[in-house]
Amino acid sequence: MDLQIGQIVLSKMGRDKNRFFVIFDITDDGYVYLVDGKLRKIKKPKKKKIKHITPTKFVSEEIKEKILKKKLTDVEVAKVIEEFENRKE
Repeated sequence: MDLQIGQIVLSKMGRDKNRFFVIFDITDDGYVYLVDGKLRKIKKPKKKKIKHITPTKFVSEEIKEKILKKKLTDVEVAKVIEEFENRKE
């Protein structure tokens, strides 16, 4: 699986099943850190196994840059996910 910071993914397991998240960080041991700006905020991202997510093809370059510069807000994350969900329907 080719994952990137700033990519929108769908959770397939757990309490947050069928929710969209943005990849906030990727570890070397098979985990990603996910945020959605509402339940999972930037200060406390969700650690999830890579096998428990389904990646989408959408990567927000704007969000990716802001994560790398550490200037991202929860409102911006929630807005990107909402726009992605509205585009899909």
